This record gives sequence, C-alpha cells and structure tokens, in this order.
Amino acid sequence: MKIDLHSHTYYSDGALSPKELIDRAHNMQLDVLAITDHDTTAALPEALAYQETQKRPLRIIPGIEFSTRWHGFDIHILGLNVDHHNEVFQQRIARQGERRDLRARQMAEKLARCGIEEVYDEARTLAGPGQLTRSHFARVLVKRKMVKDFEQAFKRYLGKGKRAFVTPAWPEIHEAIEWINQAGGEAVLAHPARYDMTSKWLKRLLNDFTQAGGQGMEVSHPQLAADTRKLLGSYAKDYGLRASAGSDFHFPGRWTELGKNLSLADDLVPIWQHWNLA
Repeated sequence: MKIDLHSHTYYSDGALSPKELIDRAHNMQLDVLAITDHDTTAALPEALAYQETQKRPLRIIPGIEFSTRWHGFDIHILGLNVDHHNEVFQQRIARQGERRDLRARQMAEKLARCGIEEVYDEARTLAGPGQLTRSHFARVLVKRKMVKDFEQAFKRYLGKGKRAFVTPAWPEIHEAIEWINQAGGEAVLAHPARYDMTSKWLKRLLNDFTQAGGQGMEVSHPQLAADTRKLLGSYAKDYGLRASAGSDFHFPGRWTELGKNLSLADDLVPIWQHWNLA
C-alpha cells in the first residue's frame, strides 16, 4: 500500500488545486493521501467531492498542519483523520486565519518601511483562495526583482530576525494537540529533522509533545538520509510515538514527489495501524 500523509494545495502554500493534487496522486499510484494544508481544511470538500467522480480508488485522509510555538521555535503539528465538519474545530481554524492575516499585514508594513510598498494586496492576490504565507510575499519580491529568488527573499527580508520578519502569535503545541484530539484526529509532529535545534532540545520537544497527548511523529521524508531516518525511528520508539510518512508535497519537483521514498522500518508502529484502510 502506497501512503503519503503530508501534502498541500493552493489553499495554503501549495501550487496545485485539490483536483490537480488528486490527479497527481492517481498518477503516482497512491492508495492513501492526507491533505494537510497550513491552518485550513478548505481544500477537503473539493478534494473529497472530486474523488467521488474517479474510478480509481484513493483514500483521502482529512488533515491539517497547525502552526504552533514552543520555547521560541515554530513547530508544525499535523492533525490526521480530523472531523473537519466539527463546528468548534472550524472556529479555532478561523482564529488561526485571523492570526495569519494580522501577521501578513504587519510584514507588509515592515516592507513598506524598507521602501517596498503595497505588498499585501499583491500577495493576497497571489494567494487566491488560500492562506496568505511568507512564500507569497517572497513571490512578490521576486516578481518585482527586489531579490533574485526565494532564498534571498528570506535571507534579506522574511527570515527570522530579518527586516520584515514578524514573530507569529501561534498557539502553544498543547493547544493544537487538544484541538486535534477533540476533533477526533491524531496529532503528529511534522518534519522533526527540519527544526534548528540540538538533539537535547528535540528530545525535550518530543517529551512535551507526548505529555500533551501527541500520538505520532514523521520519520520518513523523501530527502531524509538513512541515518537520520534511523535516528528519528529510535526516537519514535523511545517516546512511544507511532511513525508517519509524508512528502510535504507542495509542487512537482526534482526532490519531492507524492509517495516517493516514504518507506518505514519494519520495527516501527505506523500511525495508520488502527485505521480502516480497506
């Protein structure tokens, strides 16, 4: 069974529509796909309705990727198998959207003070129906030739500590985990190898995550080296967390693809162990 539990559409910072993402999942012969846009479930109704019209089976896992804060770090928490119709859950998501929009306006104000004006509306247009992210601001800066590429946009303006950076007012990790669990989902720590922290801090994060009710952690990603996968797998076992695998797919590219290189070691307990995937 081919499974990918981390993907994005243009409702957050992905490039594809929900329909295009489903088509690509079929082309890549996926059996199970979680759609986990940043702080929104807006893609799910469209994706689920479109899949109903398809002959090839594909199990879509309703998901989300919550932005959170923990000891000064931005930490992403996946919610898998959430009840996206839950009214309280959607109210919490709406509050996340308000936080995100406020941060975007504050970043636009800082860019204006750098002489780069009227960025918010242009970035909002690029975001279309989706969440407004720093990536959309980076696209504006590249389009205006203020920077040569995304990397320079973040190094010069949008990255942590740079001229247009705004510290986000995200919820604490225990809040997001509670929201996910109350919506019937399972909380998974996203891409733990990507956080700029020592092993000591990562272990502290895993301890707090587990104590708060988190159920799993990502241990498999297309770009992870074998030794890193092994280390993350050992952490999953040490902290009693089930293992998840996800490409964090945003757009077709050389280094990431839906369902590519996402195998789990045989001694790990998969997050989907108790799911009915038949």
